[in-house]
Formats: sequence, C-alpha cells, structure tokens
Amino acid sequence: MTEPVLDVRGLTKSFGGLVASRNISLGLRPGEVHALIGPNGAGKSTLIKQIAGNLRPDSGRVHFDGRDVSDLSTAARARMGMGRTFQISSLAMEYTVLQNAVLGALGHRGDIFRFFNRAMRDSDLLEAAESALEQVGLEEFRSLRTSDLSHGQRRQLEIAVALTLSPKAFLMDEPMAGLGAEGSQRLVGFLDGLRHRAPILLIEHDMDAVFSLADRISVLVYGEIIASGSVEEIRSNADVRAAYLGEEAS
Repeated sequence: MTEPVLDVRGLTKSFGGLVASRNISLGLRPGEVHALIGPNGAGKSTLIKQIAGNLRPDSGRVHFDGRDVSDLSTAARARMGMGRTFQISSLAMEYTVLQNAVLGALGHRGDIFRFFNRAMRDSDLLEAAESALEQVGLEEFRSLRTSDLSHGQRRQLEIAVALTLSPKAFLMDEPMAGLGAEGSQRLVGFLDGLRHRAPILLIEHDMDAVFSLADRISVLVYGEIIASGSVEEIRSNADVRAAYLGEEAS
C-alpha cells in the first residue's frame, strides 16, 4: 500500500475536563480526498489546528512527507508543503489578488511581510504567484482588490495562496462555507482536479460535496472517530446515521 503523505497517530487534546481529541489516528494518501465530518463541536477544527501546528496536542504525533513534524512550527510545516485553507478567510482584503498570492510565495521563503514592496518586483515570486492564480482561474483578476472578489473567488484565492507553497497536501476547513449551490458545484469540480496535485484532508458540512469528492470519510463525534471508510460504508453505517448523518444520508 502507498505510504500516506500525512500520518496522524494517537492525537489527544483536552481543555480542562473537556476532551476535544481522543486518541485520533488517520492518514492521507497520495491522490485522495479524505473527508472529516461530524456535528458542530465534534473537534474537527481543533484536530486540524493540531495537524497544522497551531495547537500542541497533549499526546500523539504527526508525520508528514515521511518526517515527524510534531515539534515543528506552523510556518515550518507550511514550508514543507502543508497547505491550509480556513473556515474564515485569512486573506488581506485591502491587498490586490496578486499581492495576496505574492504574500504566500514570500511566506514559502520564510520572509513573510519582510520587504514586501521589494517582493512585488521579485521575478521569481511574481512567477510563482501568477502561476498559482492561473491554476485557479483568477489571473484576469490579478489587479483587483481582494475585498471586491465574490465569496467563491476568495475561496479560489485562498487555494492559490496555498499553491504557492508547492503543497504536498491540503488541509481544508469548510471551503464550501457561504457558497450557494452553483458556487459549491464549481468548487467541487475544481477540488476534484486539485487532488492530483496534492491530496486533500477536507472538513466539510456540505454532504453533497463530501459524497461527490471523498475517497474516504472519517466521522468525528465528541472528539473520537467513530467510523472510517468509503462513501457507501459511511452511508450505510447505523452508528454514523444515528450520531450525525440522519436524513442527510438518504
């Protein structure tokens, strides 16, 4: 079996008496979309923060691209190719589309926000940024202020910023949030092609999107993974239906 790009082993995290993650293990293989679903408060975003390095687990390890990265910072993991998009946009709204993409490329060097004006004249940074914008279909909006983009276009720009990191894997926290049906459908099509660039660990509440994209699904409830399997296995799992899916599985 192909070795996972991301291998999470036994992550546990408590906040006082609340166990947000309990001995969670999961993997992400090349070319796949592994969806992480569960009700609000299940601990999904907390888990992503531990994987990305924003939050230190009480126990457990994170292996990425064949290396134990448990003690590395968020920035170091990003420079290794751990590309992340957020539930709430992290873009600089007052900057142009191209400037946001250049910021991503600058961060890949470890120099984020340093000599930014000079960076906008750096041919290598500009090439990386413009290539990423072209891949997500935003090249014609390069000079537009980010605040003037539609919600769906901002999601595309977040992915472009992640692409400047030459990602080996994506961590995506609810990329469909706030999109209408048409916008979600377009983004599903884009992500389906993106998996061939780098596999995707996807947190998402839009079950139509999850069932369309996922090769595997893990279900997180009260900080524990109660089931993991293919779309059909999760659809037909009685425990999952009782705990989360309900009528959404029908």
